[in-house]
Amino acid sequence: MNIPRRAVFHLATGATLAGILPVDARAQSRAETLRYVTGANINTLDPCVPGTTRESFGLSMNVYDRLFAFGRKQVNGNWVFDSSVIRGELAQSYEMSADKLTITIHLRPDATWQDGSPVTAEDIKWSLDRAVSAKSLAPPQFSTGSLTSPDQFRIVDAKTLTVSLTKPDRLALANLCVPYAIMINSKLAKQHATADDPWALEWTKTNTAASGAYIVESYKPGESVILRRNEAWKGGANGKLPFFRRIILQTVPEAATRANLIERGDADLSIDLAASDIPTMEKSAKAKVISVPQTNGFTHISMNTQVAPFDNPKVRQAIGAALPYENMFQASLFGRGRRLYDASWTGSPPNIDFPQPMPLKTDPARAKQLLAEAGLPNGFKTSFAFSTGAAATAEPVAALVKEALGKVGIDVDIQKKPDAEFNTMEAEKKLPFFIDAGTAWLPATYYYFYLYFTRDQRWNFASWKNTRIEELAALARFETDPAKYEAECKEMIEIFADQQPLLMVWQPNHDAVMAKSVDGYTYQFYRQADFRDLVRA
Repeated sequence: MNIPRRAVFHLATGATLAGILPVDARAQSRAETLRYVTGANINTLDPCVPGTTRESFGLSMNVYDRLFAFGRKQVNGNWVFDSSVIRGELAQSYEMSADKLTITIHLRPDATWQDGSPVTAEDIKWSLDRAVSAKSLAPPQFSTGSLTSPDQFRIVDAKTLTVSLTKPDRLALANLCVPYAIMINSKLAKQHATADDPWALEWTKTNTAASGAYIVESYKPGESVILRRNEAWKGGANGKLPFFRRIILQTVPEAATRANLIERGDADLSIDLAASDIPTMEKSAKAKVISVPQTNGFTHISMNTQVAPFDNPKVRQAIGAALPYENMFQASLFGRGRRLYDASWTGSPPNIDFPQPMPLKTDPARAKQLLAEAGLPNGFKTSFAFSTGAAATAEPVAALVKEALGKVGIDVDIQKKPDAEFNTMEAEKKLPFFIDAGTAWLPATYYYFYLYFTRDQRWNFASWKNTRIEELAALARFETDPAKYEAECKEMIEIFADQQPLLMVWQPNHDAVMAKSVDGYTYQFYRQADFRDLVRA
């Protein structure tokens, strides 16, 4: 049988569309099928499982509903998430008490699970209990919104429940929008729970108990996922079903192959091409590129502030003055992103946005002066590490760091480490000087400081201990006076800019490459594709 070229899904495996989909799926029109290729893999259907990949987070947003979701807005002609707007997904509405200690949530009366059974407050209570109790990724995140105990969630009636807080935490509601906040068909999940696994975490790795816009039809871990539209879905912002009836997700490891698939029209969307391929794709007659700075993320050069000589602020400031920021930016990302250096302000920042450009400027003479003031006029020796997985963007930076610091007397040994070794050493605080990236689910200034600059924990990259920062983060978290919150945030940014525990250098672009016929792409805080917003023009 001869298969027309346009019917062929040319992947690295050479598989055809007919070879991937069942007969009924092949009957679906090409226009209503979205084909998505990624270099990563979906290693679980439950985003709360430790070790979950970012692709699994993205999938879960399309398969599971949460109580709430962020809105979206257009910035410079592109759609981006809007964390200032929180809308209902499984929730139809909510009320906040005057003292901001009680949230009353009303469920959509017509919401159903994907097996057709109604969504009840009992299901939601079980899902929230699981989120704060299971041995998963969810409890640490939920704690940032003061959601820590099943006792906080109370059923009022079949479609109503309340969430109680001990303090008016500004991020309680926002935490119900994150990937971990999946709402689960408790009756189905409990059928697969065991004494050792009361929350059915093992079962949900490869099965779903969801109500979301898409139903998992086929799942091959590390290879492919096929989704079909949930025709009964009610959770959309406008009440409409998604445009695409079917989504085919396939892992294609080579970035060049993914680019070729888009260029040939054999795939519709990819979000993880190499930065060097993007300029070519922008000139393509068949593809287009949506580029948005990762506004809730950052690339950073970190120093372990608990280890000499990086425990000396003057040494950190010297490195901050020695680095060739623009050269690094161009070598790493070809200038594709938002600069977080070369700001003109000193003292108080112009606003409380964070991350925001810092007053970091290349000044070798000042770097030498600061080293002398630190008692190191002849410099010192250190290592600078990056992971092999980030080599394409980090290796050019490392070479420039070595060269620039060598000019001020700092002898740098570059260490390219396997991902697992790098991640372990970073978590155990055994890297003195390194480059990495971070992304915050919730882009609030207080949250950034609480997450990245307080406590002895994984995400405090620089192991920074600053009593005033800890005080201010604690105050801002529960602050209800807008003027006081602004003052607290500005002071945190001032201290950070002066002490330089790490150098936030830029926010890379999130580049989504797609067929010219695909519209509606939205940059989401979890940095993955949301199929629910996409349409084919």
